Amino acid sequence: MSIISDSLKRIKPSPTIAVSQKAKELKAAGKDVIGLGAGEPDFDTPENIKNAAIKAIKGGDTKYTTVDGTNALKEAIVKKFKRENNINYTVDQITVGAGGKHVIYNLMMATLNKGDEVIIPAPYWVSYPDIVLLAGANPVVIECSEEQGFKLSAKDLESKINNNTKWVILNSPSNPTGACYSEQEIKNLSQVLKRNPHVNILSDDIYEHITYDGFKFFTIAQIPEIKNKVVTMNGVSKSYAMTGWRIGYAAGDKEIIKAIAKIQSQSTTNPSSISQAAAVEALNGKQDFISVRAKAFQERRDFVVNSLNAIEGINCIKPNGAFYVFPSCKGLIGKKDKNGKKITSDTDFVESLLENNEVAVVQGSAFGLEGFFRISYATSMDKLQEAMKRIKLFCESLN
Repeated sequence: MSIISDSLKRIKPSPTIAVSQKAKELKAAGKDVIGLGAGEPDFDTPENIKNAAIKAIKGGDTKYTTVDGTNALKEAIVKKFKRENNINYTVDQITVGAGGKHVIYNLMMATLNKGDEVIIPAPYWVSYPDIVLLAGANPVVIECSEEQGFKLSAKDLESKINNNTKWVILNSPSNPTGACYSEQEIKNLSQVLKRNPHVNILSDDIYEHITYDGFKFFTIAQIPEIKNKVVTMNGVSKSYAMTGWRIGYAAGDKEIIKAIAKIQSQSTTNPSSISQAAAVEALNGKQDFISVRAKAFQERRDFVVNSLNAIEGINCIKPNGAFYVFPSCKGLIGKKDKNGKKITSDTDFVESLLENNEVAVVQGSAFGLEGFFRISYATSMDKLQEAMKRIKLFCESLN
């Protein structure tokens, strides 16, 4: 009899982390691998945020805090929602966790029962379905095609809602596609959700500040009629280049927030006190660097999209946000690489690309949609230029 729990057997390790780890191992072995798998800004954490952390350390701010976040950080989060999204929350409607993933995990563990269903549009961030499975519930995946911009339609949403539906997850800008829902598209989805008051909404807004071409970000909690059914998740990892600091947060119904704190009290307890102090400065301090970095990401996006679309067999939509593209490699399925290996799937494609031309990307099937691959362009232009050359050479070598 296995000692490993049945719930753990239902899930798989994170494919994105696995790709990044594989790339690191190959680099350590002397291979000249370019890793485009990690969803991590290459920019450094701004100096004012680092200094706030140093000040906290020197000031002895190194003890336990309130389980789900300091009052100072919760107040900063309340101000952020009012300032940037025009949404009013109170401090007791805020929870802080050790990263956005932790907050989502807490939420699902605190609210899901066996037999509950969670609607997840695909392509999806790899952890959504597995977190639902760990909580004992059932992920219900809706495939959103390239033709519909990888976005969930109101019609498709309504077709999957039943009495067991407890949550629907919306992620805009999206990981892995960079797709962004317009205000009208979100309002169309909200009409379906108004007709189904038993369904709650998790809005994952972690890439909120990374948008392009004048796109205006809109989050579903801005719609007053359904705000009480929405939990809005965000964090400092992407916008402030603070992935390693591990601070995510969410706002929502007081009962849910209290339940999340109960889960957290029996797992991690509070997030790092030092990271929380840094996050206060991130949210309250100067914000001007965000648009500068977004402009740099946009330049990289344009270069990567144009480079990919110049390769025969590759097709890539130009997204409005995040720092990912999700190109199709369907035009290359069925071909063979220079070693005679047949490319029968997107997994074969990314494995052969890494083996032959030393570029690490993630297969689309890991995100719930076969025939694509994800590139993170959160790296230097020099590396992206070399990576695009290698991808082009690899694709041209297939026959």
